[in-house]
Amino acid sequence: MANKDYYATLGISRDADDKEIKKAYRKMAMKYHPDKNPDDKEAEEKFKEVNEAYEILSDAEKKNIYDQYGSDAVNGQGGFGGAGGFGAGGFEDIFDIFGSAFGGGFGGFGGGSARRRGPMRGDDIRQSITIDFKDAAFGKKLSIKINRNEECSKCHGSGAKPGTSKKTCSTCGGTGTVRDVKQTPFGNIASTRTCPTCGGTGEIIEEPCDKCHGKGYTRKTKTIDVDIPAGIDDGQIIRLAGQGEYGELGGPRGDLLIIVNVRNDDIFERQGFDVYVEMPISFVQAALGDDVLVPTIDGNVKYSIPEGTQTGTVFRLKGKGIQRLNSTSRGDQYVKVNVEVPTKLSDKQKDLLKEFAKESGGEVSGNKKKFSQKIEEFFTK
Repeated sequence: MANKDYYATLGISRDADDKEIKKAYRKMAMKYHPDKNPDDKEAEEKFKEVNEAYEILSDAEKKNIYDQYGSDAVNGQGGFGGAGGFGAGGFEDIFDIFGSAFGGGFGGFGGGSARRRGPMRGDDIRQSITIDFKDAAFGKKLSIKINRNEECSKCHGSGAKPGTSKKTCSTCGGTGTVRDVKQTPFGNIASTRTCPTCGGTGEIIEEPCDKCHGKGYTRKTKTIDVDIPAGIDDGQIIRLAGQGEYGELGGPRGDLLIIVNVRNDDIFERQGFDVYVEMPISFVQAALGDDVLVPTIDGNVKYSIPEGTQTGTVFRLKGKGIQRLNSTSRGDQYVKVNVEVPTKLSDKQKDLLKEFAKESGGEVSGNKKKFSQKIEEFFTK
């Protein structure tokens, strides 16, 4: 598998910070989201690539490995295996490369890179879901359907027709590899390669299972229960271990990665674990103060607006924000008040406002042309 440029996938530079990475991901995810591109296979593939890139670059540990060794390392192709260091494919494969090139005589290293295929971990499955704002705030249990490979119910994963069994490969004698020796002016050079007959398993199926055609698994639709944790944010990923694709040759399943998309709300806006709301109040409420009902994600709460409140004033409701992940503490809610100026007044209301202006030491003429007249006078002086 060729190394993938996750930075190019998200359209960002390699020195982009976490905020820039998240912003770019949201933009690209929205562009290629299946809901916006129904029946568009190319957009679907792009969406998967974007989610894969974000999964790696948003994780500090994986990003560090990727920056040093490329995408093969973080996807299990380079032998790093996440936090486990070098695994079966790290140092061992390096020795094998020398052994293959020099016929097993280089520094006492092994005799070739090909080995019998053992159990292989299944691939991860990526699934996107969209939830409401309040479901993200409070959490929710839901069920999703995924398509994945399941062990064949007829042959129970062997791939062989019931009543029969696999046979030892006659080409490689069950080792899964074949050895080639070439004569050169410098002497004989030996190398090993995967057996072309059995594909490295060391066994062949003479009578394949007629249900799975020898694969040992079939494609099925599976319903998975998912617990959406309270406080999850847009673009975050839930990992369900062992719920991914079927592992070959008895290997473990991969994981199910659920990419969560959160719908915007008409009232509330989220920033981190804090919630922001803009609330209109009347001129009278702003001037005289009032007890008002403020909407929160928990329902309306009473708040006393002090007299003389100016438009744009922001006040805080402590602990009325979003619950922090894996915690009982919550963010805050910030309420910005906007003073609404009435557009239609009765004659009595106008007279009262004029009287108010006089009492305040000013006078209002009510002449709509007065401001434009002042502009004209300014330029004619």
